[in-house]
Amino acid sequence: MPKVTFDPSSVMEDLLAQGPQYKTFHPGILVECEIIDIIGTKILVDIEGFAIGTISGKEAHDNEGALKDLVPGKIISAYIIEPENEDGYYVLSLRKASQERTWTNFIKAYETGEVISVTVSEANKGGLLILMEGIKGFIPVSQLAPLHYPRVDGANISEILSRLQRLVGLKMNVKIINVDQVGGKLILSEKSALEDQRSKTLKTLQIGSVVHGVISGIVKFGIFVAFDGLEGLVHISEIEWGHVKDSSTYGKVGNPVDVQIIGIENDKISLSMKRLTPDPWQQAADKYKVGKVVKGKIDRITQFGVFMKIEDDINGLIHLSELSHEPVKDPYKILKIGQEVEAKIITIDAQEHRIGLSLKALMEPPRRDVGEDEKEANKEEKDEETEEVKEKKEKKKKVEKAEKAE
Repeated sequence: MPKVTFDPSSVMEDLLAQGPQYKTFHPGILVECEIIDIIGTKILVDIEGFAIGTISGKEAHDNEGALKDLVPGKIISAYIIEPENEDGYYVLSLRKASQERTWTNFIKAYETGEVISVTVSEANKGGLLILMEGIKGFIPVSQLAPLHYPRVDGANISEILSRLQRLVGLKMNVKIINVDQVGGKLILSEKSALEDQRSKTLKTLQIGSVVHGVISGIVKFGIFVAFDGLEGLVHISEIEWGHVKDSSTYGKVGNPVDVQIIGIENDKISLSMKRLTPDPWQQAADKYKVGKVVKGKIDRITQFGVFMKIEDDINGLIHLSELSHEPVKDPYKILKIGQEVEAKIITIDAQEHRIGLSLKALMEPPRRDVGEDEKEANKEEKDEETEEVKEKKEKKKKVEKAEKAE
């Protein structure tokens, strides 16, 4: 029978291997815990069967507020913030665990280009702030979609801030364009979230097509309209067939509007509102003929002439030279805005949307006495004689010059 040797150290190693392992936990790591008990505002937890931890105060809340469904036996994730305290308990945080998960999700969304939904919590002159699970993010003004971009004449800061404040509480789809967990930096872009939609829409756009959009901005030179992630401009000359004095009288930001696409140059889209209505100038050539006398009201007065409104969308120009038989330097001394007058049509070009009018054509030319006519005739005769004398002198000089040369 073989001899059996007994090794006490080997037996001890086997027993230790079979028994529970001792494990330490370091601050800054996430651990799985089981709730043992809840005593007032303090939560006692079992950390993976190796240690006891405590969660209390603000650390017993996640970033959405108090966790209402905490009960003994529930498994939760917590963040270790301190090693064993004087009572022998680890100090943990649910709040930081929630933040850690959120940062992990943000980093993943940034790497994959995922579009996420956020709610605007604050606004300042530089952009919008969001608060998501206790973490603040920022959407710069330059990264807002056309519909939300605060387009203001003169870049008035107080007006820009007022426009941005109206967006507080609004849900937005955004992409993360910069994330730095250590620095607590999270930059978002609403514009980038629309890139795919913009690209698809741009490929299908055709000149002449009609799109439904929303007024995104009104400035002195026109109206901006947002549609399908894009934005185009209705220039002031394309708002109405007639003269438009103030583009702000044709809508408000947020109003729905139909427009026609009249130009596409890279990302620059030109739109028209007036081309969705009949062109009154198409009938103008038949309706208005040279020599016809028309009635209207003075609509505008400029340095070069006066515009008279013949009908709602058709204006004619009375040039300074056609206001009177006498020279006119200041048309305001002759006419006033809103004054009713009659004028004679002297030119018309329906394609160029132009009608030339004349007031002096309806006036009697000024009378001149016989003496003035004789003076004018004598002056013309003298002028002719003077010209004849000049010509003879010039010929004589040329002859003398030629003789000397010989």
